[in-house]
Amino acid sequence: MSMIHDLLAEVVNHDASDLHLKPDSPPLFRVHGELSRTDLPSLSKDDMFAVLQDILPKHIVPVFEREHEADFSHQEAGVGRFRVNAFMTQGIPCISMRHVKTEIPTVESLHLPDQLKDIAHSERGIVLLSGTTGSGKSTTLAAMIGEINHAERCRIITVEDPIEYLFADDQSVISQREVGLDTQSFESALKHLMRQDPDVILIGEMRDAVSIRTALLAAETGHLVFSTLHSSTADLSITRMLDVFPSEEQDQVRMALAANMRAVICQRLIPGISGGVVPAVEIMINTPTVRKLIEKNQLPTLAAAVETGRDDGMQSFNHSIYTLIREGEITEEEGMRFATSPESLRMNLQGIFLDEGRRILAT
Repeated sequence: MSMIHDLLAEVVNHDASDLHLKPDSPPLFRVHGELSRTDLPSLSKDDMFAVLQDILPKHIVPVFEREHEADFSHQEAGVGRFRVNAFMTQGIPCISMRHVKTEIPTVESLHLPDQLKDIAHSERGIVLLSGTTGSGKSTTLAAMIGEINHAERCRIITVEDPIEYLFADDQSVISQREVGLDTQSFESALKHLMRQDPDVILIGEMRDAVSIRTALLAAETGHLVFSTLHSSTADLSITRMLDVFPSEEQDQVRMALAANMRAVICQRLIPGISGGVVPAVEIMINTPTVRKLIEKNQLPTLAAAVETGRDDGMQSFNHSIYTLIREGEITEEEGMRFATSPESLRMNLQGIFLDEGRRILAT
């Protein structure tokens, strides 16, 4: 039995989400968001090279030799699937591995808002899952794709780097492509995507102008497109995408986003009272108000539109966290730590609700 097999088995046994390996240090696990050292033996420099040799796919070897870092997936027989990042530090490899659970989660099992089901069944448009690294974007995205797969007959094509959840066809037919294994690059895959007769498209990440343009083109031609983006709040996702483009193109892209964006969902994982983590979810729907603000380049006002858009299915982080505290899911202390506006949340918990968002929209 290989060293990495035993390590990964320990990850699963401890219900850890991540494994971090570095030389002359015991393996580290991340369990329920907390990083902790293990009692396992430290790994030597030779151990690190041996582990890397065991898990590095042949098609990734040239990439790693050239760039000294690489992302890929690893399937360990009898243990599970893992998302891997390998990189060099002072001439020695370090490795981070995330356990990818094979069971596709549901909106209910993740304790996500019911609005996400309605968004998943949209006819067309772009749906973005945003948040910081480790905020559960990919997991929520898998739940929404799973919702479609279970309820609709359609053709779903994904382009991922690497594949994080493996889907089995239910009502839908799903083709999953991994960059480096099934296609040379995101750009190459996206170039041919529209000729593969998709109804629903999943682009692993909005990482550059090519992926954003492809998503916009697909949405404009009647497709439903899902993707992820690194952004701390839902409203800032629009700015984040525009910043990818040169200034002379931003107005055109902004108008295209206003016309084709369906929703932006942003997540934060908060330690729960009963253990584990609980998702706080911000939802921005492309209502006529939101569309108008994007068209007029009044992006700083989008947060106010989210705050006042509950009747349209929107909710801010503060509202989501307020609800989690009231329902006894998280402590007030943790809620304050993760709130966008702790002072406003404190007032809400005291029964004081100011209609600041409507005042901003009215100006």
